[in-house]
Amino acid sequence: MGSSSYRPYLLLIVSILCIYGRCGASASSVPAKIGKGYRLISVEETPHGGLLGHLQVKQKNNIYGADIPHLQFHVKHETNDRLRVHITDAEKQRWEVPYDLLPRERPPPVKQAIGRSRKNLLTSSEYEGSELIFSYTTDPFGFAVRRKSTGETLFNTTADHSDKYGNMVFKDQYLEISTKLPDDASLYGLGENTQPHGIKLYPGDPYTLYTTDISAINLNADLYGSHPVYMDLRNKGGKAYAHSVLLLNSNGMDVFYKGSSLTYKVIGGVFDFYFFGGPTPLAVVDQYTSLVGRPAPMPYWSLGFHQCRWGYHNLSVVEDVVENYKKAKIPLDVIWNDDDHMDGHKDFTLNPVNYPRPKLLEFLNKIHDLGMKYIVINDPGIGVNESYGVYQRGMANDVFIKHDGEPFLAQVWPGAVYFPDFLNPKTVAWWGDEIRRFHELVPIDGLWIDMNEPSNFCNGKCTIPKDKLCPSGTGPGWICCLDCKNITSTRWDDPPYKINASGIGAPIGYKTIVTSAVHYNGVLEYDAHSLYGFSEAIATHKALQGLEGKRPFILSRSTFVGSGKYAAHWTGDNKGTWDDIKYSISTMLNFGIFGVPMVGSDICGFYPAPTEELCNRWIELGAFYPFSRDHANFYSPRQELYQWDSVAKSARNALGMRYKLLPYLYTLNYEAHISGAPIARPLFFSFPTFTKCYGVSTQFLLGSSVLVSPVLDKGKTKVNALFPPGTWYSLFDLKDTIVSDEGDYRSLDAPLHVINVHVYQNTILPMQQGGLISKEARMTPFTLIVTFAAGVTEGHADGKLYLDDDELPEMSLGNGYSTYVDFHATVEDKTVKVWSEVMEGKYALQKGWIVEKVKILGLNGIGESFQMEVGGNSVSDVSNVQLIASEQRIYTDKLEDGGGDTRKSMMIEVKGLDLPVGKNFAISWKMGVHG
Repeated sequence: MGSSSYRPYLLLIVSILCIYGRCGASASSVPAKIGKGYRLISVEETPHGGLLGHLQVKQKNNIYGADIPHLQFHVKHETNDRLRVHITDAEKQRWEVPYDLLPRERPPPVKQAIGRSRKNLLTSSEYEGSELIFSYTTDPFGFAVRRKSTGETLFNTTADHSDKYGNMVFKDQYLEISTKLPDDASLYGLGENTQPHGIKLYPGDPYTLYTTDISAINLNADLYGSHPVYMDLRNKGGKAYAHSVLLLNSNGMDVFYKGSSLTYKVIGGVFDFYFFGGPTPLAVVDQYTSLVGRPAPMPYWSLGFHQCRWGYHNLSVVEDVVENYKKAKIPLDVIWNDDDHMDGHKDFTLNPVNYPRPKLLEFLNKIHDLGMKYIVINDPGIGVNESYGVYQRGMANDVFIKHDGEPFLAQVWPGAVYFPDFLNPKTVAWWGDEIRRFHELVPIDGLWIDMNEPSNFCNGKCTIPKDKLCPSGTGPGWICCLDCKNITSTRWDDPPYKINASGIGAPIGYKTIVTSAVHYNGVLEYDAHSLYGFSEAIATHKALQGLEGKRPFILSRSTFVGSGKYAAHWTGDNKGTWDDIKYSISTMLNFGIFGVPMVGSDICGFYPAPTEELCNRWIELGAFYPFSRDHANFYSPRQELYQWDSVAKSARNALGMRYKLLPYLYTLNYEAHISGAPIARPLFFSFPTFTKCYGVSTQFLLGSSVLVSPVLDKGKTKVNALFPPGTWYSLFDLKDTIVSDEGDYRSLDAPLHVINVHVYQNTILPMQQGGLISKEARMTPFTLIVTFAAGVTEGHADGKLYLDDDELPEMSLGNGYSTYVDFHATVEDKTVKVWSEVMEGKYALQKGWIVEKVKILGLNGIGESFQMEVGGNSVSDVSNVQLIASEQRIYTDKLEDGGGDTRKSMMIEVKGLDLPVGKNFAISWKMGVHG
């Protein structure tokens, strides 16, 4: 459910800005360069292999507050490819992202006595690691990070007179630092925001990071999550190098990207920079997630299709939805409830009239027997109601965020609410107990945690009105009805520097918790605001895992650095427009870079009603989101995929392919968990030297080699798709072959029910036969799609398959309930060979999984003299095995559309196999002369 989509937003903001005394406010009086920076007064090596230095401000000023006079910086190569630069107040502790929320090394404690001499300055101003080199200048202090192998500067904070930015600034509520950048660097990340120019950061666009409940239709604005990390991809002489920069800071910030420079302006905390050396995009996310947390293992069923709607008023409607999907033969794994199941919008409750527990349990038993799952929404605001057990127990345990010594009062869907403080260990325990109690009431299969930026329908300090009902029960539920007054008296509610909150410079406490509110141990909301959804996800994950020891599934709207370790994400309240379907791809790809690979957008749009054509195109695309869910608003017409015959047809086609690809997607889920590798990836992840793909935001890869090229424009029946160099085979018709010798765009037919999906050469793709529920689809026989370059005489291909008991909390080998298979294939000396290498085969053997077919694409001859081995033993009887040859249609970028090619390429289908997935096998044959 979203609140932001229907607010008369801009009018409210203008009114609020004027109330706060900020009408027409301008930063023109602030100079472009603030102060003279700092000078280095001492530096030494630490016993643990780092550098520890002290800085002194050169010239004090009071712009945005007083300078912190003495700073401590600590530099350490924490791994071969990760460098940390930590700068803080040298004389007292400052706020940092809590080390228990995001575990990492601690820098040396600050020292009370600061050295004033230079006598212990090191003779060298460089500090080398295996891949990165840190260097510094002393007066004014600046630092640079270089790549050792190439000497290229990756980050450089030194400023000279010609630069439009100044030296480092460090005040209590204003921190500024800048880096030079080469003009040809391609930057990605810095979210969450909706980027109208595509996935690449666009010079001049605003990038504000502060978790905010405004809908995803707002462009270039701070949205639900805060991810102060960017990836930088550069191409030098045909060689590509990627690195990444994380500023680990939870305070609100503006990041100004000018093309040749990037400047951070942060309203608190510390400079805690991490540099990840790459040098490939995959290596960067591996290094990044090794620090912030590997993405959570997802249950197999979560990769199926999900259906939700705000407005399923009673259980019979939900039952009809499930039945209608079945009748339409459209796959469906998970049915969701927005808050319609709740009693008065209150968490952990059931509406006794519309969702009576006995009938709901009967329904859940039925769908659970089929293998389907049920997920419900949960908002953090706890209704203030003396007869409400959740509230009573929360008050008894003192779990709520405070303001002026009392629980902070806000308004969300139940009316007046208090917000749990997830930084408090008692809150985490209480939250877990409430989830346990609710699970005993309703055996849910996951939780959807929404509105956790956190969202508040009111502003300032509020009280419950005594002379009126609040909410009244009529009109929109998001209109504030509490009695409230704005708070501007503290420097936390009205900081000296105003970030561009909500995209228009709104107060940072607008429509959320006032920033002078207090968390556990005196932590200010000002500092911890953007951690709220992250801390809630951690508490929810702990609770769900503790219920039955099963693998949790959590979907969170608000995210922070490290959220992917606990939760999936959807991109929030979008619109059913052609622009929004385009934006969804860039946001999805960014979250892969952020370490949150399980991500998708509301298919067909959250509101208003999509057109039939748009919904056709959106399910064709959304079938290949990592997280695939149709969700709509209370006020929108019904838009389940069976509502239009044409959309149902597109859904059967696209989701039919998704369900065949589930073993591949699940293997990508495993790779994400062990290495951070995104499920959906920009093209440059697999083709980093192919500069044409650096800005591509209308196509994406699933894994390394499955290319999705959707139609994203109204009335189009062709799509202009970029094909990096090599051979690409259509997954929907394996005979259709595109040979892109140099890498270029091709015009592809894409009538209404068609989406183009291609697989790259040198790939082995494990597929199954599909089905209407993943539980059924998972037990069907396997087909291996083996791809070589078209007409190959020598080549190789590889693939992977991971299988496990997806209810186990961990994804790992060695527990007796998982199997991992490496597939290989070669063509050499006119011999084709396909074989497997199995690790932990017992589980796959117990499940009875078999490979039934192998399809080899790109050969230049037909097959003869077939041989087969299973478990190292030759199989003499191969009479049931058939080799069927068919010629492929080749299209090259050197010919007009519809043209052919003189080179020949064959597809050989090997049928009648019965190869146990859990045993090593090998099949081979000689290639005869092309017929």
